[in-house]
Amino acid sequence: MTSSEKTTSHPDLLNNDIAITLRKMTLPMILGMVVLMTFGLVDTFFIGMLGTQELAAISFTFPVTFTVISLNIGLGIGTSAIIAKFLGAGQHIQAKETATGALMLTMVLAILLAIVGVMTITPIFRLMGADQIQLVLIHEYMLVWYAAGIFLAMPMVGNSVLRASGDTKTPSYIMAFCGVINVILDPLFIFGWGPVPAFGIQGAAIATLIAWAVGVFYILYILAIKRQLMEPKLLNWHQLKRSTGGILKIGLPASGANMLTPISTGIVTAIVAGYGPEAVAAWGVGGRLESIASIVVLSLSMSLPPFISQNFGANNIERVRHAYSLCVKFVIVWQLLIFALLALLSGLIANIFTDEPKVAATIVLFLVIVPLGYGFQGVTILTNSSFNAMHMPMSALFLNGMRLFVFFVPFSFIGSYWFNLPGLFWAAVVANVTVGCIAFIWFKSILSSRFEQSVVSK
Repeated sequence: MTSSEKTTSHPDLLNNDIAITLRKMTLPMILGMVVLMTFGLVDTFFIGMLGTQELAAISFTFPVTFTVISLNIGLGIGTSAIIAKFLGAGQHIQAKETATGALMLTMVLAILLAIVGVMTITPIFRLMGADQIQLVLIHEYMLVWYAAGIFLAMPMVGNSVLRASGDTKTPSYIMAFCGVINVILDPLFIFGWGPVPAFGIQGAAIATLIAWAVGVFYILYILAIKRQLMEPKLLNWHQLKRSTGGILKIGLPASGANMLTPISTGIVTAIVAGYGPEAVAAWGVGGRLESIASIVVLSLSMSLPPFISQNFGANNIERVRHAYSLCVKFVIVWQLLIFALLALLSGLIANIFTDEPKVAATIVLFLVIVPLGYGFQGVTILTNSSFNAMHMPMSALFLNGMRLFVFFVPFSFIGSYWFNLPGLFWAAVVANVTVGCIAFIWFKSILSSRFEQSVVSK
């Protein structure tokens, strides 16, 4: 490690060793996501103790809740890109105004989305295949969760402001802090204790609402008072319009790309629902486990973009090529190890989440097949984030759309039709491998073209 790396609080993305720099940026985010997603898994564990119908009901909600989260992720991508540019140019006043505008925009959009969501609970989940018993449980959960989603949006976008300033540690602490509150409150509100009644599945949403409400005050204190990265006031209409235009230009395509995932998952969940509530419950557990298994990939997808953006802007295309290739090789090997571990422990994992033999058997089937494709799915995720980093959000949108609606959904339908549930699981693997290869070849060809241009310009 060079002396410059030791003395600076944040890595020099243009000059320091690529592997060391990415590791320094990624490790804090891995820690925060491990804590947060583990608590999400604990959430599923507690709900699973209520019964198969409750577990199936919560499984139906994953695509919808992730759609809301996808909007926040897209706004965060746009926010981070614009604010980082202002901070790099020393335009701190514009950066603070943009941060304030981003949080105001996020609150307004989250409230509108919550209103629409509450009004469409029944038709959406009926379309996904939920039966009447599950619809009652889903109503109980989602009515509170949509309110919680408003509070969830603010810390997510606020964390993007911190990452734009070069801080990857504090966002991890905030995610972990809110996750701890959530998991402590889960059993209290789900099962009841003392004067607190048992709310059942709705209790999980109440715990989430309280945890992220605390997170809102935490992030506003850090941004407005401790770090002074935003204005401690509301913007007028002219300021709001000026500060959010660039965010929407980048954020909307990124949000669209992210939202395609839960839409396609909802379609496949409807296919799975044809095999009964036990299959939906197992599918939901598998989805949560997939999130845990992809923590390193998702963390890299947040640390790689600023590295690529800075080096692309400095015309250091060779460093971009090396960093992308390094991450792809690492993800393939890492996810193969994760697959081996999940397959080996599949029986134990299934028994942790359910005592229903049919649900447990389906979870085992999921774990010995689907994770085989996680490495190539990781390649696609990294390529999407790299496209956004190079200011090519429409390419990322096209790639994700192709992955989901040209391969994942059609392959799942065909696999299910000909080979039932195992065929659907294998179809997910084939789709991930195919699209991962396409994504890698596509992005490498773009980098080669940009490298030739950079050589000519020099």
